[in-house]
Amino acid sequence: MTTHGQSGRAIPSRREKKIMKPMFKKLAIATAAALALGGAVGTAQAEGEKFILVSHAPDSDSWWNTIKNGITLAGEQVGAEVEYRNPPTGDLADMARIIEQAAASSPDGIITTLADPDVLSQPIRDAVDAGIPVIIINSGTPEQAADVGALMYVGQPEYDAGLAAGMRAKRDGVGSFLCVNHVITNPIVGERCAGFADGLGVDLGDSMMDSGVDPSEIKNKVMAYLETNPDTDAILTLGPTSADPTIEAVKDLGLDGEIYFGTFDLGDNIVQGIKDGVIQWGIDQQPFLQAYLPVIVLANYQRFGVLPGNNINSGPGFVTADGLEKVEEFAGEYR
Repeated sequence: MTTHGQSGRAIPSRREKKIMKPMFKKLAIATAAALALGGAVGTAQAEGEKFILVSHAPDSDSWWNTIKNGITLAGEQVGAEVEYRNPPTGDLADMARIIEQAAASSPDGIITTLADPDVLSQPIRDAVDAGIPVIIINSGTPEQAADVGALMYVGQPEYDAGLAAGMRAKRDGVGSFLCVNHVITNPIVGERCAGFADGLGVDLGDSMMDSGVDPSEIKNKVMAYLETNPDTDAILTLGPTSADPTIEAVKDLGLDGEIYFGTFDLGDNIVQGIKDGVIQWGIDQQPFLQAYLPVIVLANYQRFGVLPGNNINSGPGFVTADGLEKVEEFAGEYR
């Protein structure tokens, strides 16, 4: 039986409430469906943009598969066409030409790394001057992104990440290290090594090795260095390309679990190395977000003129053996 409160409003009885509850649930579901349909129609009217992501990575670097997955998923979700382009050998002059070619195709947005401002700034500025929105990801800094006229920067401040890693290693008792740099031509990535040295409070000096990208060569160089410098406390690698062969080198020397080993980025072998106790931690800059978020941002910018007011830091985050469940499940795919 319905009663009335002090305000005069009808208060349903318990029996009426039991009847009304499923009615409200059905109404909520119907409303959500209508809103979803309306949203889908609205999106369909605006979808069809084309966004091109240009990276500095060579074809051999599997770490960038997560980037490819990120733009693919975002493109599907917003109904935009997305394309990934890169210089097959990692040559930055070739990358500059790819940016020029991408701009010449008049896309609705370009997402690109800024691996070397001296080589890449001008083609990026030319794209901006042509009226193409640009977002810088991964390599470069927020200041450099602003300098070339980009809308924003999405990525990990490399020096700061290296500094945090060095400070962590210092707390763990590390005083000397080897930085295995497989992309010596990319000065931004080298900032990781410089930050690590500053975090330890030591000079970088000869601690940064130009390892190249050939796995056998990396392994041999690391083994030779550690045999020549047996007092080295720690190893820092800058991604799977250098980490995977270094894991083998450490194991072959019998140093697994003995030498302090940290790495940037994640991958199947790195995750297994953390699990096995060979690697103390991996720094996750969340490359998925570096690719996914710019597509979402550009789509909304083109459609509604909205834009986040700040740059987006996607990292760093330290992944240790205690937090591997999700990382292990999606390593090399979305992590």
